[in-house]
Amino acid sequence: MGCSSSTAKAEGRKEKIRRPKSWKHPQPISRAELTQMREEFWDTSPHYGGKKEIWDALRAAAEEEDLSLAQTIIESAGVIVHNNDLTLCYDEKGSKYELPKYVLRDPSNLIRTK
Repeated sequence: MGCSSSTAKAEGRKEKIRRPKSWKHPQPISRAELTQMREEFWDTSPHYGGKKEIWDALRAAAEEEDLSLAQTIIESAGVIVHNNDLTLCYDEKGSKYELPKYVLRDPSNLIRTK
């Protein structure tokens, strides 16, 4: 009875992660503003529920440029990836972890300074 959902979860974990599709902030945003938004999210994320260790693993994976290393971090932590862009994940006890795109990818209208 519960076997099919267990299989789906095991298969989901093996799915290769990817960066989210390009997105646009409502107005152009600077690197400093984006960094502040990200820091605020990660500072408050444990208050959304779930385990701090999983949030830490998700942050490490989100900030990792090398997707294969990010994949290893996710798998090592036992994170069950529902959306392969990491916007929706679960831990092994079923706690839900939702990540906004702004912590996973820069917006297309990021103000680039030289």
